[in-house]
Amino acid sequence: MKPATRAKAPAPSPSPLRRPALNAAAFARDPHADNDSHDAHDGHEHHEPLGTDDPLAPLPPNPYKGNRGLTRAWYALKHSVNGFRVAIREESAFRQELTLAAILVPVGLFMPVDAVSHALLIGSVLLVLIVELLNSSVEAAIDRISLERHELSKRAKDLGSAAVTVALGACLTTWGFILWPVVSRWLGH
Repeated sequence: MKPATRAKAPAPSPSPLRRPALNAAAFARDPHADNDSHDAHDGHEHHEPLGTDDPLAPLPPNPYKGNRGLTRAWYALKHSVNGFRVAIREESAFRQELTLAAILVPVGLFMPVDAVSHALLIGSVLLVLIVELLNSSVEAAIDRISLERHELSKRAKDLGSAAVTVALGACLTTWGFILWPVVSRWLGH
């Protein structure tokens, strides 16, 4: 026996470049309203075809993404190199962390530890650089939206800064745990 079908609320017309929002009123009445009905006797899900107003329908193609294959990879590499240039030119924190990485990566490579420890030492330094790049991109996006002071802008920037601090702490902890036995042996303890 199939459950009774519900009347669907009319959905707003979707924008061609974004998914339509879920109907909040229908969700408040039934938080599982977006789930398809299940046939109780056969255990298989039965799906209705996806329409343009369905939030699970695929997005339309992005008109700005015309490249495919090796051409797309080439342009992605060019954008990545440009991102490094911007970070080095505009972000003093990234320059400081890159200088630190230029020192720590060779040290991590030549420390007398096993291969996993080498990977952890170098990976923790690279993690700091990755998180700093992400933090810088969040800050740039927020500044693009507005330069005025706003509590949500401050919160986003503070959270990005906290992420960098956590990555630095993880790097310091990793280096401490791995190198403490090596340094102790060198000092004769």
